[in-house]
Amino acid sequence: MSEKLAWYKRLWNYLKDVRAELKKVTWPSRKEVYGTTVVVIVAVLFFGFYLFFIDVLASWLITQIKALFG
Repeated sequence: MSEKLAWYKRLWNYLKDVRAELKKVTWPSRKEVYGTTVVVIVAVLFFGFYLFFIDVLASWLITQIKALFG
């Protein structure tokens, strides 16, 4: 029975520590979150299109090489 109490006590202490640490966190402002979200979306779109065109170019190149030697 004392093991269960010790377990619950450890859990309670852990949760108190988590709450104390969350109070120390500096959360970003809405403007910062919006700005970084836009940067991430633009970067994902840019690299997505870039990789798409590289893939199309590589596929075309491989097809040409196969036609030349195949």
